[in-house]
Amino acid sequence: MNTKLIFTLAMGLMTTLPSMAQEKKPNIIVVLTDDQGWADVGFNGATDIPTPNLDKLASQGVIFDNAYVSHPYCSPSRAGLLTGRYQARFGHDCNMPYKSENDATVGTPLSEKMIPEALKEQGYRTSAIGKWHLGDHPSLHPIHQGFDHWFGFAGGGMNYWGIPDGPIKTIVRNGKPVPQNELRYLTDDFTDEAIDFITKKDDKPFFMYLAYNAPHAPDQATKQYLEHTKHIEYGGRSIYAAMVNAVDSNVGRIDSTLTANGMKENTILVFLSDNGGRVEHADNRPYRGHKGMLFEGGIKVPFFITWPEKLKAGQHYEKPISSLDLFPTFLQAAGGNIKDESQLDGTTLLPYILDGKTDTPHEQLFWRSVGGFEYAVRIGDFKLYKSAYKQKTLLFNLKNDPWERTDVADKHPDVIAQLEKAYTAWDSKNLVPGWFDPHSENVLKEEKAFESMRKKAEGPTGK
Repeated sequence: MNTKLIFTLAMGLMTTLPSMAQEKKPNIIVVLTDDQGWADVGFNGATDIPTPNLDKLASQGVIFDNAYVSHPYCSPSRAGLLTGRYQARFGHDCNMPYKSENDATVGTPLSEKMIPEALKEQGYRTSAIGKWHLGDHPSLHPIHQGFDHWFGFAGGGMNYWGIPDGPIKTIVRNGKPVPQNELRYLTDDFTDEAIDFITKKDDKPFFMYLAYNAPHAPDQATKQYLEHTKHIEYGGRSIYAAMVNAVDSNVGRIDSTLTANGMKENTILVFLSDNGGRVEHADNRPYRGHKGMLFEGGIKVPFFITWPEKLKAGQHYEKPISSLDLFPTFLQAAGGNIKDESQLDGTTLLPYILDGKTDTPHEQLFWRSVGGFEYAVRIGDFKLYKSAYKQKTLLFNLKNDPWERTDVADKHPDVIAQLEKAYTAWDSKNLVPGWFDPHSENVLKEEKAFESMRKKAEGPTGK
């Protein structure tokens, strides 16, 4: 073989190998819902809300039976998910104030590295679609946080018809308002945009953060989805269920798109809710509490992952995991070095769900809201909850009492001391909240109304 031919073949191999390595990188999709309850999907036991597409996907991968988010409500939970860090590390304990115009200091700071920034370093194209809620100011929007493409709204909630209501409640595409006549129903619109991005001709793998605002209020649904839930006789639950069914139908559209384009086998798809179900109409059973609380019902969420090329179908993983784990999991799947991201609080799940690693991903998990107004710690089977709702420190043995019905604080003062010490050490690395929301006052109002209702039920004799 002559020298020229050898050189040509060598050059061809040098250009082909990176391309082959690139093709092996999985596409990654995060489907995040908003305020959806634990039992609002069939794979967690829902019998009234039809979620056939989500149930099918869940059966094709790993269902996490003890999956937590890092905060019991919207914005801080999303900050934790996208940074892989406890959001208290950078003072993001609260939702953005909604009665003021927030500047560039209110939201996840640009100094925090997000999943899309890490994946772009691995050759990915990136998209954020749907609800943002990590900074109202334009300088904090997704296109400045590692996303090449953004279609959605900046605020915490919006009507489902896409009717503009101020700058943070306007649907934009890469910063430019989308004409009203191009929108129909946001759950459908977000999916249309997602499919356009998925099917765009591009040699790069993609990362997509698809954050539906459903089933967050306001309760609005089209006749198509309402028809699917007309069997639910309680009106509020029926509309809420239609909003969940809309998500299910649209995730089915995405799954079909991946299959039709030969992309499903090497696509990681993760589904989860941003926190526990909202007070009205959601179902967090069998767990106690709801969105905003640090009982299990406020922080444990429906959560699964599929990756047909790698993950065995039909799995359940029972040990505690966290939404903080998604960043390192995705980075490892993309071929990145997790050790380069020393700031992460999460851990990669791949050794546990791919390789059968048997120890526990997290020996300790922590939660804090409003700078410690409430906090919780889980170590092993014990969970401590400093509850502002109940104005006491509670202790539960989750192995014996996963529903948190029996406070065993009086029986285990040594365990309380251990967990409080662990919390103090963890909290010493956190920042004071950068801003505040009304959560503290709302908690006290809610508990007062709760106790008043129970007292009234006793009747005049108090029996």
